[in-house]
Amino acid sequence: MWFSEAGEIVEMFRNSFPLSFLFFVPIFILISPVSPVYAAQEFSVYRMQQFDLQGSSYGCKNSLVNMEARPIDSKMVTRRCVVARLRDVTMPKYRDLAANNAGALLVLLPQDLAQLSPEEQEHLQSLERDLMQEETSVPVFFAQETAELQDIYKDLEHGAAGDQASSAWEALLSSATANGFQLVVGGAQAKALPDFQITNIQGRLSGHGIEEQLPTIVITAHYDATGVAPGLAYGADSNGSGVVALLELARLFAKLYTNSRTHAKYNLVFLLSGGGKFNYQGTKRWIEDNMDSTDSNLLSDVAFVVCLDSLGAGESLHLHVSKPPKEDSNGGVFLKNLEAAAVAQDPPVGFSMVHKKINLADEMLAWEHERFSIKRLLAFTLSHFNNTRALHRTSILDTRQTVDEETLAANIRVIAEALARHVYNISPQGAFSLFTEAMDTHEDAETAWLDFLTADPRAAQLLPPESVTLATLENTLSRYLKDVRRSTFKADKRDPEFVFYNGATYTMNAFNVKPAVFDLFLAVGIAAYLAVIYLCATNFHRVYGRLRRTMASSPKEKSN
Repeated sequence: MWFSEAGEIVEMFRNSFPLSFLFFVPIFILISPVSPVYAAQEFSVYRMQQFDLQGSSYGCKNSLVNMEARPIDSKMVTRRCVVARLRDVTMPKYRDLAANNAGALLVLLPQDLAQLSPEEQEHLQSLERDLMQEETSVPVFFAQETAELQDIYKDLEHGAAGDQASSAWEALLSSATANGFQLVVGGAQAKALPDFQITNIQGRLSGHGIEEQLPTIVITAHYDATGVAPGLAYGADSNGSGVVALLELARLFAKLYTNSRTHAKYNLVFLLSGGGKFNYQGTKRWIEDNMDSTDSNLLSDVAFVVCLDSLGAGESLHLHVSKPPKEDSNGGVFLKNLEAAAVAQDPPVGFSMVHKKINLADEMLAWEHERFSIKRLLAFTLSHFNNTRALHRTSILDTRQTVDEETLAANIRVIAEALARHVYNISPQGAFSLFTEAMDTHEDAETAWLDFLTADPRAAQLLPPESVTLATLENTLSRYLKDVRRSTFKADKRDPEFVFYNGATYTMNAFNVKPAVFDLFLAVGIAAYLAVIYLCATNFHRVYGRLRRTMASSPKEKSN
């Protein structure tokens, strides 16, 4: 009878209770439908910008996190890591969190930023700008939403329901049944990079004649990108499109300068500058080195400087100047050539000039050409933005999807045609198109370059001199230009104009934990369970007798 067999098992369990308990518990864990793997999650997070510029500090100063997670609407956030979706994070709410001594902030971003509505994009760009202007020691991280992160967020919201419970008993039960999470970002604290080097890459096409006596046109674009998180700064439009335009112009004019019949009497200098998003540090150093050097004559007779920035979108092209050029000057002639080249396109490209004086009181310059204008060099910036403070230029929203290849190709044609009209002294009036058929721009190559430049983030602190991106750009310029070389420089250690910090991408671990009150419930439950098992084991003869009497008193089944 099965009662006898059960009795033998219980007797064995009672005689060797501690050992048998240790034996059966692992078996129960293995056959449990709940997997222990879900007790911990691991995902990538991107730390907010941190840098020093001209003596001022920007971004968050801390990078380590080891604290319990809470949703943004929780009443208790002191020394907690607040987890919030992008739409719930506002500057007033952020300041409240900082005032309440929140330990950290994790902002969940949509998986595809290109799918954000215009209102959501404006909200994110404004949040980026305002966060970078705040002085805070609260670690701020960004993470792209995944299914696991969504589950964690839902559990956190469920756990916070106890804050709105109508009674203490409901709050106690809610906190005991909710899933909590301990968020941990380990490793070393972010440190300054005092020996970080910014790289400039330059090359030239020498004009026909005595090179030292020919005027020079400088074409420049900065290659780095920025955003609230360096690990998410891909800079497709600003300034990946500018880099692509410079490379394409170098290729087109290299073909013209190799033919004796189309060898113009202008020197063309091409510059890819670093640190553009940090007040154009690379451009500043390049100007100083070439103006103060006795060995270099690059800037001895400059006709004008063309800076390329954000050319991959929009419906028109704008020429930004610090001082309107005179009509008969080199700048005035180039302006007319731009207008004529824009009209000659099919379909025509809109064009206008935007005048903005340099405000030396501002900590950040608006455009790269202002670095040249300060040194009294005629310079201007070409961009599809007509607003000098366009937030998209410094946003993580500047992704590959924001660049339109056809618009970029059309803008490159306008610039190339205008430069050709100028160096060959062709009248702005009349129809003229030099870059057609075999000399036309290569849209496939431009697309490939955009894909390459946006494959990895291009924040300045992520592009050391040995980076693959810089090596590829240098090798490409070497195919078209002469005397291609790179120059590197560091910040002054005594009075550094810029300081970068390491730590852009981290790994965050989320450990599933229960609150302390759950341990109390668990301890009571385990004690009750062990007490019942012990009583049943020590009084099995009574339990066994009662079961036999119950079975004997039950009516027997009728036989058929």
